[in-house]
Amino acid sequence: MRLASLLAAAALGLAACGPSQETAAPAVQQPATVPDEYKARTDIGPDGNPIQIAAVRAAYLVDRNRRQLVPYNGSEAPGTIVVDPYARVLYHVQDGGQAMRYGVAVGRAGKGFEGSATIARKAAWPSWRPTDNMLRTEPELYSQFANGLPGGMQNPLGSRALYLYQGSVDTYYRIHGTLDPSSIGKATSAGCIRMFNQDVIDLFEQIPTGTKVIVRSEAESLRMEGPMAETPEGYVQPAAQIQPDMQMTAVSGSVPATTAATAPVTAADPYASTATVQTAMVTDPYANDAPFVSPVESAVPGQ
Repeated sequence: MRLASLLAAAALGLAACGPSQETAAPAVQQPATVPDEYKARTDIGPDGNPIQIAAVRAAYLVDRNRRQLVPYNGSEAPGTIVVDPYARVLYHVQDGGQAMRYGVAVGRAGKGFEGSATIARKAAWPSWRPTDNMLRTEPELYSQFANGLPGGMQNPLGSRALYLYQGSVDTYYRIHGTLDPSSIGKATSAGCIRMFNQDVIDLFEQIPTGTKVIVRSEAESLRMEGPMAETPEGYVQPAAQIQPDMQMTAVSGSVPATTAATAPVTAADPYASTATVQTAMVTDPYANDAPFVSPVESAVPGQ
């Protein structure tokens, strides 16, 4: 019965900031081996017993997804977390004009919040329970989860979660791990901001509660990062780096489109897409997202 419940949760995407189906891996920018920080590791699970975290596939570690120290020209103070859902990165600002940059997956809940907040709570291997409103309005879906899903590798929040508040008010916006490492760097998350489990553990250990978080607006992203373009595999990169023979289609906003021949995608990984796809300019990462929004995500207050 418990197994059936867990499978149902995964299939319906019912967790706060829940999982998506595995997405295509890229055919380019793959490191030859998995860096040490992304190799398999053993952590202490919610019950105090060892829990195994699988290595991240080398195919998912495109350059913008890998944890790395980069120059940072923002005005935020060291220690601040800056989330850019349009560039699909998270910065942990450091001293000396630098920041540790992490790749993230974004989803519809990310669209519901921008501005500043504070990390009021941190949780290792967090559990999840549907809200009372969800239980009341859709008991046929959620009653089986009334007692919650325990933390662990079966929980869509992954290895760690950071809970963002404005004062005493929960924003329902989370930074957390994932069950689907193939989604990192893409706009396929069912909500909030996902990181590789290894990365969210690294961030979790560095920041205290009370840490300030800035979530950029589209205008702020364009000003700081410039226009981004989506690759055929679903990742983004600065539009200026896109080859001129690839077709660029404006999704929304003021970024102009350019036209040229469409190039086929050559898959170098069995999980990569082999379809011929156009590259799209990204100003709204949610424009091509699935129409379904889970009740958890719809609970996020509009801004």
